[in-house]
Amino acid sequence: MKILVCISHVPDTTSKINFTEGDTKFDTNGVQFVINPNDEFGLTRAMWFKEKQGASVDVVNVGGAETEPTLRKALAIGADSAIRVNTEATDGFAVAKQIAKVVEDGGYDLVIAGRESIDYNGGMVPGMLAAITNANFVNNCISLEVDGTNAKAVREIDGGKETVSTSLPLVVGGQKGLVEESDLRIPNMRGIMMARKKPLNVVEPIGADAATASVSFEKPAPKGAVKLVDAGNLDELVNLLHNEAKVI
Repeated sequence: MKILVCISHVPDTTSKINFTEGDTKFDTNGVQFVINPNDEFGLTRAMWFKEKQGASVDVVNVGGAETEPTLRKALAIGADSAIRVNTEATDGFAVAKQIAKVVEDGGYDLVIAGRESIDYNGGMVPGMLAAITNANFVNNCISLEVDGTNAKAVREIDGGKETVSTSLPLVVGGQKGLVEESDLRIPNMRGIMMARKKPLNVVEPIGADAATASVSFEKPAPKGAVKLVDAGNLDELVNLLHNEAKVI
């Protein structure tokens, strides 16, 4: 079984986010980048298939050379090889088109992507990738088993969970639950040394126009000062909730 894991290069959640050029560009200065958490769950599950079922695992990213340290971390975790599509990730559709070409060229049976990245939270790539490659698709996936060409997955739905059976080729939009947080892997020294010798192939992009464009960004407004109301002054509390907070 050939597995491709999609890796997004995203800011660490502790990073302070700023914008430049009139709030139209993300400022990367001083920002620490990591593997997208949803992708990390998928990569760890792929490692299980590699160790238990002899699957091969490649990772792919659409981005510039600045994303290569993130791909190297994925290699240190255990992926066999990495592919970087040498173009800026402009929007979900363009990214899905680029990854679809990698899937078709590589003949992958299973593609594991995060259900969304934590930077733009678009949640579009896995579904569009499945449509472009004519593969089956399971989103919000929290459990995945593969037996030959058959797969069984559990996904979150409103108010519960749904178990589905499907077949390869398959695209999965994974998330927390696909593996336990305690099972996530930290690269050790041996893995880091081995990652330096593993192939990281840079491929040129195909023609794929973006379907959307970001006009501007805006950070959340600062929280206002807290108003304390005496526990016995219910009239004042009701007045504030009605006239200022406008929640009742």
